[in-house]
Amino acid sequence: MSKDNETPERTRERLRQKELKNNPFGHMKDGIDRAQYGSLVDLVGSLGWKGTLVIIVIIVSLIVAQYF
Repeated sequence: MSKDNETPERTRERLRQKELKNNPFGHMKDGIDRAQYGSLVDLVGSLGWKGTLVIIVIIVSLIVAQYF
């Protein structure tokens, strides 16, 4: 599909993905806010694998800290 025939939804998603690639951690707050009203897929999609890994490490460390 060419950019001339692209739907507005696809255009927004393409621009959002391009912006996420340029600044993955700059959108952490947006991802968290979106997850409040959206789904886990929105949160993980906006944070990327690095942001998701940071959240998982924090959660696991809090669970481990409870037992020590």
